[in-house]
Amino acid sequence: MVVWHYSNIMHKKSKAQLQDYLKDLTALGDASSEPMEANHGGPQGKKEEEAETNSSPRKRLSLPNLSSPSLGAEAENSDGVEQPESTYLSVPLGRSNQTNVAIAPLNSDYIAPEELDDQPRGFLGSKRWLWLGGILILLIGGTAITLPKALQMVNSWRQEAQLKAYEQEQHQDSEVLRLALLSPTERRARLEAIANQEELSLERSRARFLLAGDLLTEFEGGPAIRMLEGLEVQYPVLAPYILLMRGRGYQLSNENDQAQATWQSILDKYPDSPVVVNALENLGSLNEVYWQQAIADHPGHPRTLAILHQQLETDPNALEIQRQILQNHPTDGRTAAVISNLLANHPGELTPEDWQAVGDNFWHRRIYNQAIAPYEKAPANARNLYRLARAQQISKLDNEAKENYRQLIATYPDSEETALALRRLAELVPPPEGVQYLEQLEQQFPDQGASALAARIDLLAKFDTNQAQQARQILLQKYSNSDAAANYRWRQAQEFAKAGNYSEAWRWAKEIANQNPQSDITPKAIFWIGKWAQQLGRSADSKAAFETVLAKYPQSYYAWRSAVLLGWQVGDFNSVRFLNPPVTVPDQRPLPPAGSPTFRELYRLAQDQEAIELFNAEIRARVEEKATPELTVNEGFTEALLKLTQQEYLQGINQVLNLRNPENPEQRKQWEELRATREYWQTLFPFPYQQLIFEWSEKRQVNPFLVTALIRQESRFEKDIQSPVGATGLMQIMPATAAWIAPQIGLQQYSLTDPTDNVNMGTWYFDHTHKTYNNNSALAVASYNAGPGNVAKWLQEFNNADPDLFVERIPFAETKGYVESVFGNYWNYLRIYDPDVEKLMGQLGR
Repeated sequence: MVVWHYSNIMHKKSKAQLQDYLKDLTALGDASSEPMEANHGGPQGKKEEEAETNSSPRKRLSLPNLSSPSLGAEAENSDGVEQPESTYLSVPLGRSNQTNVAIAPLNSDYIAPEELDDQPRGFLGSKRWLWLGGILILLIGGTAITLPKALQMVNSWRQEAQLKAYEQEQHQDSEVLRLALLSPTERRARLEAIANQEELSLERSRARFLLAGDLLTEFEGGPAIRMLEGLEVQYPVLAPYILLMRGRGYQLSNENDQAQATWQSILDKYPDSPVVVNALENLGSLNEVYWQQAIADHPGHPRTLAILHQQLETDPNALEIQRQILQNHPTDGRTAAVISNLLANHPGELTPEDWQAVGDNFWHRRIYNQAIAPYEKAPANARNLYRLARAQQISKLDNEAKENYRQLIATYPDSEETALALRRLAELVPPPEGVQYLEQLEQQFPDQGASALAARIDLLAKFDTNQAQQARQILLQKYSNSDAAANYRWRQAQEFAKAGNYSEAWRWAKEIANQNPQSDITPKAIFWIGKWAQQLGRSADSKAAFETVLAKYPQSYYAWRSAVLLGWQVGDFNSVRFLNPPVTVPDQRPLPPAGSPTFRELYRLAQDQEAIELFNAEIRARVEEKATPELTVNEGFTEALLKLTQQEYLQGINQVLNLRNPENPEQRKQWEELRATREYWQTLFPFPYQQLIFEWSEKRQVNPFLVTALIRQESRFEKDIQSPVGATGLMQIMPATAAWIAPQIGLQQYSLTDPTDNVNMGTWYFDHTHKTYNNNSALAVASYNAGPGNVAKWLQEFNNADPDLFVERIPFAETKGYVESVFGNYWNYLRIYDPDVEKLMGQLGR
């Protein structure tokens, strides 16, 4: 045992003397001792630890009082009197190759010896200076600072320093983050090697955390506890989860008292953390008081929902438990069964707020006809009234919908829902009356004026062409930079191009580029400027137009067409099938833009269930605090990342798409910054089923990026999805088509929801359509959507010498959009995952 005796030495100490004291302290911190065998921290291990530390020699070290404001000059106590001598403090040594010194008061939150084990020099900083800093903090305040308070300051300082170091190191390359995406068996040996490294680092801590989790999954409690020993100090960003895991380890080792004490320590040390609910859930298995505490204090936490469902198993008809689930988790997947029970057994006991939650559940599931009755009984407000009217409109109850839209407009004239009601009502009434509602929309909600005027023009064209033309001129003058104005200009450009007047078509398209640079139609307009420039023999202007599309709209279908016409080797309609581009995919997860450091670390370590629960709890806490239920752009993107981890690709992709062009300036800045990152595009164009796609693409000799692009368009990578007409699986194969394909490829038994069977059949059929059209991918893709009969008809009707003009003339809007979407997908996969194309794109701005 090392004992520090700080006598209150007179303040008259020179700088040289002070340096001598610090040298002595440094030497003490660097003293070596014999290493100890690790143990899992049970009762026997604790005795061994105490015996080891108690066998250490005792040493006294006098330290100066540093209460003087200046350490460089002679310092003297103001009254010239020595201060009383302080008490002795026992300082246990840590168990490592280097002696660790801890200040250990008897009755305080002391720093346990195991917490000092192997203090880091990289990730956590040199232990020597860590404790020198702690001691200086203790002494700087002189006798005015109590020992427990000083220790609290030391602990706080240490935690802040460690977290700051983590924030810096989390951006560095990490082998462990790559290993986290492998199976436990595949990663075990390498993780063990990293976990056994002598020097502390973020990598070592991550490896120990993952290994402990794998051990717990295998019900190996003792080894997991040993792996976690002292880790909460070395790895503070995940400290609460480390304690959760340690408690589980004790539970598996039948040391239930230790488990309970460990989980209780989470409540004491991290009372404001959402992880408290996980601890309450575990503690409640022996004492339901803890469950009631979780329900009362954290009703919306995902683990509280699990507690409620456990209670519901005991009493399936309990009204209050079901009400808690309904009110706090209305859109959870399991709430539908709760609603069925409530409607069957307790309809008369439901409150208006309960009915709103019931309506929200049906609305979320898009069962609009069943949402009508609940919203009729819900509290009266603009949101509920709009949803009632909209559900009635979708359910073909037009008269009821019109009545409720009118009531909404009259009762809540300034609400956002009223703007929607005016637009919807215009769809349900005769055009002249609809024009009046759209005029009201333009007047009451000026920010929607352009789209309201565009809708009014469409209605006017049905019964008064003169007024419609006048309104178009107003649109160009008053809302020149609107999407509606851009669409009108494009229609004009098309008319002139169709008549062969390319110069006038160019003029209208150029107005789009100048007045509507953010419109979705702008890259198309600039691309066709390039095409028309070719027709007019202006090659320099043509080249400039194509380069502009690539530089300013790199994600568009027309960027690919521009790259082709500029001579890039990215595959044209007649050659893209056989292209076999190099592929580089990320081997670790990105750093999410939202959420706490703890959440981000869990996500990157592929601790998905914990990450999802923590993020949801954090978002709910933020919403309750600020009363702003809308997710920020960064939060929405982070939620999309989580959906992809659950293979909810459709929802994840749509969530990213829905982030586009927010009106709030701060949120728009977030979106623009996010959109400039590689991670944004990798999330919008994810690459699941890579090995499966590569395997069957190679067998069919089809470009794997083209197959991926087709799958993204057909199913958004949802393996179980089914269309209204019966097309099923990743490549949306009709059952009759599958029955025709199967004998030709020797497939006797198959399932269209099995990814392997589906991609096997789908790539065969894609190869078949290519062979049918002499490997013209535009025709093959169009045939995949519209069928070979329609494609044959179009080939007879118009010349396909210019493939861009052929695509533009496809009479089916769905098929035209489908072809552009598939090849737009292809181009984005190419520019995101092909390093050669990425390099070319990077050279555009030079």
